[in-house]
Amino acid sequence: MKEPDDHDTDGEKSDKSKSTSGRQSQRSSRSGSKSATKEDYKVLEDTTDETFTEGEDLYSEEEDSYTEHLGGSSSSTQDDNLESIGESQFMETPALPVEQTEEEVKKKISENFFYDYNELASMPYVTPDSSIPLDILMLVHSFGYDCRKRANLQLLDNHTLIYIAGNQLVFLDLKTKEQIYLRSSSGEGIGVIGVHPQKTYFTVAEKGYFPNIIIYEYPSLRPYRILREGTEVGYAYVDFNCNGTLLASVGGSPDYTLTIWNWKEEQTILRTKAFSQEVFKVTFNPEDEEQLTTSGTGHIKFWEMALTFTGLKLQGTLGRFGKTATTDIEGYIELPDGKVLSGSEWGNMLLWEAGLIKVQLCRVERKTCHQGPINQIMLDEGEVITVGSDGCIRIWDFETIDTADAIDETGLLEIEPINELQVDKNVKLFSMIKMNEHGNNLWLAQDANGAIWKLDLSFSNITQDPECLFSFHSGPIQALAVSPLTYLMVTTALDRSLRIYDFSSKTPLTQMKFKQGGTALTWVPKLVNSTGAQVIAGFEDGVVRLLELYDPKGVTVFTGRKKTLDANIQLKQVFKPHTAAVTALAYDREGEVLATASKDQTVFFFEVEKNYRPIGYINTPGPVSQLMWSPSFHPENTLLIICENGYVLEAPLPDIKEELEDHDIISYEIKDMCLKCFHFTSVKSKIMRFIEIEKRKKQKELKEQEREERRKQLIEEMGEDGEKYFQEQEEEETEEEEPLPELFIPSTPCHILCGFYSEPRKFWLSLGGYDAGFLYHCEFPPYHESNNIREQKDEPFDFRFLEDTDDNPIHTITFSINQIMMFCGMSNGAIRVYVLSKNDTSLTKMVHYWHFSMHDNDYGCIKSICTSFDDRFLVTTGTDSNIFVFSIFSELELEKDIKAKVPSPRFGIETEVIPEDIEDPKAYSIENARRKREHDKLMKEVEEIKAGKREQLRVLRNEFWKLLKMNEELPKHMQFTREDFDIDSRIRAEINRKKIYKIRQVEKELAWEKEKHHLGLMKLQNRFRDSLESDAIMVYAIESDHKISSYRLVKPSKYSKGKRASQSERRPSKMERTEKDGIGKKDSQRDRGASISLPEDSILEKGKTFRPKTLSEIMVENQIEKTRKLILKAERAQQKIQQRKKEWEELFKSKPDDDFEDPKDIQAIKEAQVHMGDFNLKTAPDYKIPEHMRINAAKKEEELGILDTMVHGKKMHMNKCILALRDLKVAVIEEIQCLVQELKNIQSTLHISKHIRIPQIPQILPEEVPEKRFHYDERTLLDFKQQEMKRQDEKSLPMASYEGPGGRFQKPFHGKDGDLMSRDSVTRSSKASTYSIDIPKLTEFEKTEPTDVELEIIKRDEIKHLYMQKYLINRIKELIVTFDAELHLLRHQKLKLDTKMKLADLHHLTLFQEMLLLKNFEKQENILQERVNSLDKEEQDMQWKINETLTEMEEKKNEINKLQDQEKALYAGFQAALGENNKFANFLVKVLKKKIKRVKKKEVEGDVDEDEDSDESSEDESSLESDEDESGSDDEVFDDSICPTNCDPALFELALQLREKRLDIEESLVEEKKIIDNLKKEYDTLSKKVKVVATNLNAAEEALEAYQREKQQQLNELLVVMPLKLHQIEYVTFGEIPTDLSGALVFSNQSLRRLQERILQLQEENTQQQKLNKEFRERRKQLIREKREMTKTIHKMEETVRQLMVSKFGRVIDLEALQTLSVNTTLEELKIKKLRKELLNAKEMKMWEEKIAQVRWELMMKTKEHTKKLHQMNDLCIEKKKLDSQLNTLQNQQGNAFQGLRQADIVERQKVTELIEVQAERILALKEEIAILRKKGGLILPPIRPLQDNEMKPIDL
Repeated sequence: MKEPDDHDTDGEKSDKSKSTSGRQSQRSSRSGSKSATKEDYKVLEDTTDETFTEGEDLYSEEEDSYTEHLGGSSSSTQDDNLESIGESQFMETPALPVEQTEEEVKKKISENFFYDYNELASMPYVTPDSSIPLDILMLVHSFGYDCRKRANLQLLDNHTLIYIAGNQLVFLDLKTKEQIYLRSSSGEGIGVIGVHPQKTYFTVAEKGYFPNIIIYEYPSLRPYRILREGTEVGYAYVDFNCNGTLLASVGGSPDYTLTIWNWKEEQTILRTKAFSQEVFKVTFNPEDEEQLTTSGTGHIKFWEMALTFTGLKLQGTLGRFGKTATTDIEGYIELPDGKVLSGSEWGNMLLWEAGLIKVQLCRVERKTCHQGPINQIMLDEGEVITVGSDGCIRIWDFETIDTADAIDETGLLEIEPINELQVDKNVKLFSMIKMNEHGNNLWLAQDANGAIWKLDLSFSNITQDPECLFSFHSGPIQALAVSPLTYLMVTTALDRSLRIYDFSSKTPLTQMKFKQGGTALTWVPKLVNSTGAQVIAGFEDGVVRLLELYDPKGVTVFTGRKKTLDANIQLKQVFKPHTAAVTALAYDREGEVLATASKDQTVFFFEVEKNYRPIGYINTPGPVSQLMWSPSFHPENTLLIICENGYVLEAPLPDIKEELEDHDIISYEIKDMCLKCFHFTSVKSKIMRFIEIEKRKKQKELKEQEREERRKQLIEEMGEDGEKYFQEQEEEETEEEEPLPELFIPSTPCHILCGFYSEPRKFWLSLGGYDAGFLYHCEFPPYHESNNIREQKDEPFDFRFLEDTDDNPIHTITFSINQIMMFCGMSNGAIRVYVLSKNDTSLTKMVHYWHFSMHDNDYGCIKSICTSFDDRFLVTTGTDSNIFVFSIFSELELEKDIKAKVPSPRFGIETEVIPEDIEDPKAYSIENARRKREHDKLMKEVEEIKAGKREQLRVLRNEFWKLLKMNEELPKHMQFTREDFDIDSRIRAEINRKKIYKIRQVEKELAWEKEKHHLGLMKLQNRFRDSLESDAIMVYAIESDHKISSYRLVKPSKYSKGKRASQSERRPSKMERTEKDGIGKKDSQRDRGASISLPEDSILEKGKTFRPKTLSEIMVENQIEKTRKLILKAERAQQKIQQRKKEWEELFKSKPDDDFEDPKDIQAIKEAQVHMGDFNLKTAPDYKIPEHMRINAAKKEEELGILDTMVHGKKMHMNKCILALRDLKVAVIEEIQCLVQELKNIQSTLHISKHIRIPQIPQILPEEVPEKRFHYDERTLLDFKQQEMKRQDEKSLPMASYEGPGGRFQKPFHGKDGDLMSRDSVTRSSKASTYSIDIPKLTEFEKTEPTDVELEIIKRDEIKHLYMQKYLINRIKELIVTFDAELHLLRHQKLKLDTKMKLADLHHLTLFQEMLLLKNFEKQENILQERVNSLDKEEQDMQWKINETLTEMEEKKNEINKLQDQEKALYAGFQAALGENNKFANFLVKVLKKKIKRVKKKEVEGDVDEDEDSDESSEDESSLESDEDESGSDDEVFDDSICPTNCDPALFELALQLREKRLDIEESLVEEKKIIDNLKKEYDTLSKKVKVVATNLNAAEEALEAYQREKQQQLNELLVVMPLKLHQIEYVTFGEIPTDLSGALVFSNQSLRRLQERILQLQEENTQQQKLNKEFRERRKQLIREKREMTKTIHKMEETVRQLMVSKFGRVIDLEALQTLSVNTTLEELKIKKLRKELLNAKEMKMWEEKIAQVRWELMMKTKEHTKKLHQMNDLCIEKKKLDSQLNTLQNQQGNAFQGLRQADIVERQKVTELIEVQAERILALKEEIAILRKKGGLILPPIRPLQDNEMKPIDL
């Protein structure tokens, strides 16, 4: 265990003992009670006088000190703190009053002052005069984490976490996994922790009696400041403000105190009670430190530090939920603008503003933001982050939430998250903290299900998956077991996990998850499993699992297997002996029997050697809490069974019988086991009474001694008078003795917490509740079979007093191996160690002990405590989820780096089949499965008997059907038929014939009447019925007198059929027209000004295929691109110049005059003077009807139609509801009929005495189905005829009258189509009866006596039928009541609707009267409106023409500017072509500027144009042109037809060409100016016409306005009904409502409120306007000053520019012309042409080179061919020579035979000779050609050689 400022332990033992003795004063109340009780207990052992005296004095002193402490706790604590500070630093300061001392201490606390941690930290308590060392137990490691504690995860830096573990504060290094601990100072637990914003300090808020808040400095971990008396019992939350200067804390129950601290000065600034219920959280507002927020159970509260006249106070505003359900608020965040966003229990977010819920935020389709409570809300980097219990983190847009507002009455607003992260399954996030890693958005999350997660919320493509850093148990840890061979332990909890730890190396090894939570554990002993590799666990569903632990590294590794862990768990066997949670598991000392106990009050035994074969079970009188087998030194092997309700049993080792067949065992219950029982009876009151008696006895003896001494003294002093005086004093001092305390036995037995064997048949018990404070030594009474366990009462025969355990009993006990130390786990989380004597089973020396609080004092009860196999370690687990490992003090030092050895795997474990687990919690237990099997077997036998009976019945039934078939199989003449029952068939036939004849005759006679009545009926239907859309329907309640009727609706009127077009639509106002025209004009200008930008260059060689570019092509393209860029640069410069000019023009145009006033401002001022502040009534004589409020007959008719449609819709909806209610009644009646039929069937099987009266079936009345009145049949007509006859005879009897709808059950309304009970209902009732309970039918067989089984079945059926009878009657009542409730609710709604409909009828009447009146005014109004519309249209057309004219003028001016720019460019280009120092420049310029009369136009026009042109263009010409004009005017005559000598003819020709262009431009300018003049004239004419039309339009509008005013006056004279309530009438006289209300005004609250608000708005506007006026004046002055400064700056810049021009160019030049002439286009084009020509030539040369190469190749091929032929010829010649030689030889040999040549040979020879000659000629020709080719081009061809076979021929190209 690592502690801050720890040094050598041995060297500081004396200091620790001193600090321990000095720290006893802090525990005055506890030690007082300990000493008192202890001394009282000593009375029983030592009755000396001295002992009583000391005990009495000590008790009284400690009691007085405790009373004083309660009375002045605050002052005493404060004085103690001052004394401690004074002793440490201010020893020389004299004693001062408390207030002065506080002030001086506040002033003198130094920044470098620190407290001593060793003096503050709590230390173990050791009984005085004992030799127990303080370090008998030293904390080694903590494996647990209280994950359900609020804010129990804080981050000090990127690798150091802190969290609370019981009475320790754990510092966890994320990298090394090492832990450092800080102990609680109070010793009663830590409430909450917090971290300073700068991570340099952290707070530890304690628990206890007026606990402290200690601020530690980080990383030194030294106590820096202590804040005292902030709450009574414990702190719930602490929070620093953003600057870290203030600290807010809130206490827990019972005070819930909210305190604001100046923590560096240890001063309380403000304090108040936060709320009356639990407060979860308190935080400062990050934007305003004077605002705080608290939340908790069912509330949220907003606080503000307000400075009142009495000083600074905390003022709280409780948040009001309004319509929203009240909820606990766990998470919230303060927004920058003061609003607060909080969560809720159902998962939505609530936005609070001014203490009210502004809006409730949910997801689309009303889904909640989270599935469950929102535990934390944060604002990070402009995004809202919510953390929910559903394991989701969602990111929301801050702007959407900040500006959210309710859009309807529900107060809900639907939004969707930006991002979301589902951490994992079964994750319940509680809180998150951000890690300050640069560039990463990493968070640490506290999982309430037992984990710490590392989350990446960057939501990018490289976002890391959630990583579980640590995993722990969640909730109370139920059981613990330690290995008997090594340093391994196993734990389990209700979080359904089982975990293995190596506590020596501080390493979690592995875990295993199950479907149910674990409740019991034990490690299989060495006798059963020598390797110590098996653990057996019990679970809350009654299942017991045998698990095997092994090292997976020893298993054969297969390819693809995942990375192995340090340990692995495998299920070996599973069985279910219990139906409730398993509470204890125990192996007997021989390892042969396993006993399991459960809350189902059973103990089950298993034979271990036979693969845990069930032996049997015994029942116990209560839920079992502990099992313990007798130790080895007991003679008998017995089991101690401890029950929670005060019973203790002792069971012997069960007999293990030989294995029986499974089907032979009926039940596993062991009934013949001899159980010894001890029923604990409370004896605490007797003990306390005995102590009191002994105490009084001692006091009485002391008094007697004092009395005798005093008597002797008086006798010696006074003699005989002294005796009398003494007797008188004795009589006066005689006091009545107080009665002894009464004996008390609690009505409910106290729970037995734990126990253990001491000697055979003897045991010790620890109890809770009233009997706590002692260990009771008990003994089993002798066993008798006749003893009744329930009535048995036994008392312990001995006890041991336990100090300070009245409210803190021992919950669990374990012993060291040598039985010298007894380790006790207390209910408040403390550990107590008693040092015993060897073999002291009676605990006679149990006096001294060591006590230290480790687990949480409020909810950290120690459930299990165990020692390691070698007594070197102690492990404790508690209900606060913490697991602590301690080293036990020993003379031998522990080895460093010891590590537990995980058992090696058994051979073949990897191939073993894992048994099927029992996951269903409803699965049968071993006993229940056995009983179920027996029951099934019995039922199977019964079913076989029933099947036999049914078979007999079936045989008899078949015989009966055979007899019926026999009749059918007889001859037909022997069978009975229907006709055999008739007396005479002719009579029946005659009657039928006459009846048919009469019917036909009557139909013929009544045919005319029938048609007449049919036509009458159709007319009535068309007149009255067809116009109805729905008739009135009356629906009655079944049991009450309520009824409801629908509306009788006619079809919609003509007004509501559709919207009629208004006869005279409203003319748009001038403002609307202006805005519309302005928009259109802007759009048109934008369209005209927009230019389509076309690409400069098209794609070269678009149709060609792609090929690599040559160097020349690249050069050409680069040159083109360079030229293009230069041209574009010049064009952009020109555009920039033009744009600048336009901007200057627009700027100067927009510049207002000095006396300019905005027309809108003038119009607004005028309207304000006329209308502002005056709410004109419609009855006022000067009331002017706004255009949008003008009404005519068409609009009024439309309004009437809307009202009719709305009324019709409301009524139609109500009628549908009533029809649905009528249908519901029909369905209810049908269901009641079915239920009644089932009731009758059921009652037919019951005795009549058990019948319950069947309710009557309600019926549908005729008023409820009016549509059935038009349905009739023959029976209806007969009834009508009978009624008519009775009326005529005046003897008609009254029909069955209706008593009223309530409670009426009438006959059904008959009729062919009128019967509401359709075939479906009949079918349904028949089905119901079919599927109802089977009813036995009477048979004709002899009745036999039923068997026992049948009687049992009959009895069960009767019970079932009675239940069904009651259920069906209740169901009928329920249906009736439900229907009546629905009718009552709908009736209430209809009454409200009736009121609204009456008001709508009144409004309809008023609208109709107004419409009639408006129709009278409609004709004249239409005439006036048409005149206004025509004049308005004419004005608009003229205005459009004016706009078009202005547009054309603007376009023409632009064209003139373009022409003038062209002229300037022409002169500038010519000047550039002349170059510098050209001596013919003046001459050429005169040639260019010479005016020539052209023949194209008339001379007059030309002269006029030239004059105008010269006059108007003189102002626009450049300075160069004007100078040359002046110089040229001196020379009167010059010849421009001849080029002067030495003058460049090209320049002369260029001057002549440019002159022609100049003349064309001048002519175009003249034409454009003429057009502009004509447009100006047209514009003036249209302007005059517009003024006339506007005057006429104003007159027409005034006439229309007057007519509208007259119409309004007529409308005002109509009477309108306005129903008002009394509270709506505010027109009172002398406090009473006058009788005459004609002077009253009906005014809507909304309009009145709007006027009142308008007053405030005007006041605010007036103030704002004054401020603006003042600001604008200041702005104007500033602008004037800036204008002067800018003028000066402009002059300076102009001078600078002029100087730069002179210095660079030698004179002032035109920069615009210079910019436009920056590129010589002609030269650049010529360069490009040159490059292109070079490229073409290069291509052509390449082409010819390729052709030459091709021809050379062809020549070579021809040469090869000819060479081949020559070789062939040579071969032929050689062959010829050979043949000739052979022929000559033959001729010589045959010369005599053949004299002379034959004719054929001669011919052949001639042919050969000719061929040789031809070939010789061809050879010569080829040789000549070869010689020629060799000479051409100087090329030498290779020598001719014959072609080889392996050479490849060239491919023709």
